[in-house]
Amino acid sequence: QVQLVESGGGLVQTGDSLRLSCEASGRTTMYFMAWFRQVPGKEREFVGIISRTGGTTNYADSVKGRFTISRDNAKNTVYLQMNSLKPEDTAAYFCAAGSDPGRRPSVYAYWGQGTQVTVSS
Repeated sequence: QVQLVESGGGLVQTGDSLRLSCEASGRTTMYFMAWFRQVPGKEREFVGIISRTGGTTNYADSVKGRFTISRDNAKNTVYLQMNSLKPEDTAAYFCAAGSDPGRRPSVYAYWGQGTQVTVSS
C-alpha cells in the first residue's frame, strides 16, 4: 500500500514557475510515477510519467518543453517542475503510482489527493 501526498500548488501569474512535490509513505522504486491534472467537468488528463529509475520520462504535448518530472527514490518523492505557466495549466494536479506505464488513469492503483494550481492571466 502506498499513500501519496502532493504539495506545492498555489496561485501564480502567466510565465511563472512552480514545483510540485509528491511524497510517498512507502517505497516507490517499484512503481512508475505519473502526474495528471483535472479541471471541473472534464476528464483527468495525463501530464507526464517517469520510469522507476528516473531515466525515462514522457510528456503530454501540451506541456512538453515546459514541464519536467524527476524523482528522488531515496526520499520517496516525485517532482513536477512547471515553467512558463499558462492560464490553461490551471487545474488540480494529482500524482499517481502504478506497476505499468500508461497515459490512462485506470493504469494507476494509487493516487494522491491533489493540489490546486491556478495561473492568472
